[in-house]
Amino acid sequence: MSSANSTNQYDIVIGLEVHAQLTTESKIFAPDATAFGAAPNTQVSYITLAHPGTLPFLNQKVPEYAVMLGLATNCTIQTYNEFSRKNYFYADLPKGYQISQYDTPICYNGHLDITVNNAVKRIRINRIHMEEDAGKSIHDQNPQYSYIDLNRAGVPLLEIVTEPDLNSPDEAQQYVAQLRQLVQYLGVCDGNMEEGSLRCDVNISVKPKGQTQLGQRVEVKNLNSLRNVKRAIEFESNRQIALLQQGQYVQRETRSFDANNGTTFPLRSKELEHDYRYFPEPDLQPLYISEAYIAAVKHKMPRLPKELVEQFTGTFGLSLYDATVLTDSKETALFYLETIQHTGLHKAVANWLMGPVKAFMNNSGKTAGSFPVPAKRLAQLVELTDSGAVSFSVAAQELLPAMVQQPEIHPKQLAEQLELLVQTDNNALLNLIEQVLQQYPDKVKEYKKGKKGLLGFFVGQVTRLSTTKLDPQAVNNLLAERLNNA
Repeated sequence: MSSANSTNQYDIVIGLEVHAQLTTESKIFAPDATAFGAAPNTQVSYITLAHPGTLPFLNQKVPEYAVMLGLATNCTIQTYNEFSRKNYFYADLPKGYQISQYDTPICYNGHLDITVNNAVKRIRINRIHMEEDAGKSIHDQNPQYSYIDLNRAGVPLLEIVTEPDLNSPDEAQQYVAQLRQLVQYLGVCDGNMEEGSLRCDVNISVKPKGQTQLGQRVEVKNLNSLRNVKRAIEFESNRQIALLQQGQYVQRETRSFDANNGTTFPLRSKELEHDYRYFPEPDLQPLYISEAYIAAVKHKMPRLPKELVEQFTGTFGLSLYDATVLTDSKETALFYLETIQHTGLHKAVANWLMGPVKAFMNNSGKTAGSFPVPAKRLAQLVELTDSGAVSFSVAAQELLPAMVQQPEIHPKQLAEQLELLVQTDNNALLNLIEQVLQQYPDKVKEYKKGKKGLLGFFVGQVTRLSTTKLDPQAVNNLLAERLNNA
């Protein structure tokens, strides 16, 4: 299917529903644990199993996290909240209904600004509401049966629903990326899409350019990576355009995405709101949120990426690009802040974190939070290289790996042990240069006749002759000066 059609003749209209699984230790209405990876059906209780006579009770962390995310996305906080029953039958929903919010979402009328192709676009957030997750159906372990794991049943979720303000796969991908970054900074969700703790449902419709009436929307469920969000929208929008161009209708339905071949396929006809028969949850009292509570939550909130970018560019003089890269990960941003407490070389620290340190983390599978070299030691390494005592390349390739193995040792002491310190005695260096020039008089004549590329040859010979590390730039400068004055 060609994407050119959507660009030239049709508008794509996209709304997103993102489910963020909260990092609470227990479930939203029961004391069961929520740890990922436990053996199937080991984190369940009578409440999760919906035994007769059991009653839910609200985990106090859930509204706190909801208010925190609402404030971070510029929402109005609902002072009066009630829970509702969303009725539907599925094997992994023991009660036969899901406790959610309907008429009174805890957060509403917010927005999140995204940046795509250097342009800022505001995406309106219709609502954020609290609800419980369902269990997990496993269909691929037995050809005759589906298995049910109820460990996830009752895990607290926040559902973040946008208005249909997105108009391209890139915008949708960037929105989910920035929302994931936000929940990770807040600490309310780990944002791990592969493990299902952040899942995205995409509502997609297409319409001829210039037409005000929206087309028939189709929902694609449970997209589990940023890449798949983009791929699913690309395929589904082109599928709908192809149907319209053939004179056919787009059916209102729920579809799934096959990541193996990049296509969507139908699951069921799309439910309408009245199909769920929402009504107030009789076993939970309304929840009142005061201004004092909102203020207390706001006081506890950590600094967010936008604020850190402003500090990194304004106070520390970094470029917008550097600041954006450093704040992409909360752990990296905090490690940067900790490191510059020990040195004023703000730009140099940024270069190390975006260069050798990032390369190490990528190769070892570690993050800045588990980087074995303490911030103070990294600052000492940065200052050591900035002083010229160790060249940057040697420090990155030899000294940093040694520090990973012995992080308790000062990098200068370690460099001395490994004989990595640069030769700073110019007299000794000039002596080496004289030996090389006397050894290759013909090359000296060629250089003086204009063959300037031989400078690299001389640098190599001096480096090989030395028994200590040399500063390549110092060797270059002294050699050039000596040759030009010969």
